[in-house]
Amino acid sequence: MPDTIDFGMPRTSLADSHVLTAQRWVNATYAGVPGYVRCPEDGYTGWPTVLSLTQALQYELGISPTVQNFGPGTFNAVRTRNRLPDEETNTNLVRIYNAALWCKGYWATTNQAIWSSDSETAFGQLYTDAGLSYSNLQSRRTMWPHIARAMLRMDQFRLVPQGDATIRRIQQRLNARYVAGVGIPAMILVPCDGIYSRDVQQGFMMAVQYEIGLPLSGINGNFGPGTQAALRSVGSSRLTGDLRYLFRSACYFNSPTMLPGNPQVPLAYRPQDIDTDTETATHLEWLRAFQRFSQLPVTATNDYATWAQVLVSCGDVDRPATGCDCITEITAARGAQLMAAGYRIVGRYLDEHLPPTDPYFLGKALKPGEPQTILDAGLRFFPIFQYNGTELVNFTYAKGYDQGRIAHLKAVEYRIPAGTCIYFAVDFDALDADIDSGVKPYFQGVKAALADLGDRYLFGVYGSRNVCTRVSREVGARWSMVSGMSWGFSGNLGFPLPENWSFNQIREYAFQPGWGLDHNVWRDGADPGVSALVPGL
Repeated sequence: MPDTIDFGMPRTSLADSHVLTAQRWVNATYAGVPGYVRCPEDGYTGWPTVLSLTQALQYELGISPTVQNFGPGTFNAVRTRNRLPDEETNTNLVRIYNAALWCKGYWATTNQAIWSSDSETAFGQLYTDAGLSYSNLQSRRTMWPHIARAMLRMDQFRLVPQGDATIRRIQQRLNARYVAGVGIPAMILVPCDGIYSRDVQQGFMMAVQYEIGLPLSGINGNFGPGTQAALRSVGSSRLTGDLRYLFRSACYFNSPTMLPGNPQVPLAYRPQDIDTDTETATHLEWLRAFQRFSQLPVTATNDYATWAQVLVSCGDVDRPATGCDCITEITAARGAQLMAAGYRIVGRYLDEHLPPTDPYFLGKALKPGEPQTILDAGLRFFPIFQYNGTELVNFTYAKGYDQGRIAHLKAVEYRIPAGTCIYFAVDFDALDADIDSGVKPYFQGVKAALADLGDRYLFGVYGSRNVCTRVSREVGARWSMVSGMSWGFSGNLGFPLPENWSFNQIREYAFQPGWGLDHNVWRDGADPGVSALVPGL
């Protein structure tokens, strides 16, 4: 998958004079190079700076035009040159490597035109922080192109304040065994900052693919048919060695943390026995709790459904589920079909922002009398609200307030009882910067509107795991409807299920010709949905 570049990342509190020196030098030296993009001259490290340094590296290695990406061409050029920084005779390359170390937070030489003992010490520390051997010259040389790429990314290799030491040890082991040891061609060095992130998840998936027997040429980090078949063949057999370690690491990654005031959290701790060679009561207890939390059969084994659940947000897409949602009117006949298929609750939209004359009109809103028709079929339903929630521009406080008000009025119109949770949708891959700038203000507007109208209804959130978790913790959404089937979303990679999840949307399919349905796992004891309407006047 392509790198995710967030130019809105937070700055450190103080500018760095050595980073500023590097910025001024790279801009002055490469201003006329084809494709070169200037970086800010402000002393703050960020993607613009390391990408400008990447272009400088490309130019010195004979790549033209230069581009803002350390891709296979740049990697191979570093490998072909085959010179470690202390062997380098090109002063400009030495400057680039020193500048990259400064941007990464390592104390290199203050004279960036020379490779000093300080530079070499910092260089060795980066190898060690990444989990790699520095003392072995051949290993150091083999891994140099990987380190060069890592130096020119924003990945961190030291434990950050919010990082977890156990996760960092897992990250370092991934690099040592699968990048340096096995040499998986598609795998890059994963960060070693103690944070389970998208890049870590990608590397972790490749490690799993290797241990279950996929050929090196077939390892790509995707949870595809080959990976699924190999995991099914593993079955519930007792794991040993590296595959056991990976399974237990995945369990550790997927441990939700406590949400204050939420009694639904069953996992108040993380399993600590990752490195042991035997099954332990602690891990088995955690595994049972995790399976209950994820609405899986409680087997306390590494069965396929559990493997899938710890590896991708959609989990086992073929598992049974009692929830669904759709844009299609539920008639009496359709309600009977849903019941026969094992569904017990259906999500429907309160309104649609487009008029019927618009070519993109879907007709997805509840129809008059439809709520009672759903209930008469023996089903429950839960209300969803989405007005074009597919772009960040549509998320502001003002729009949240207006849509919260409309949702309230529509819910009253359909005689939906007080206390019902309405799910407001974030239907795009919102990064943390997007959540801060737009998504949170939008939900604050929703919350204010519902409060001004008497708090008759609760508000929930539909979106990626990260969106759901943050909106729940930081704004107060009662329940989360997780877009688990969007497994490639950044917000679903490296994030556990939110503690307050009620629906996990794991698959979209054609239930009947012309009738598409989203297959949702409905969590026991979570949002009960609507089972009766307020009596008519």
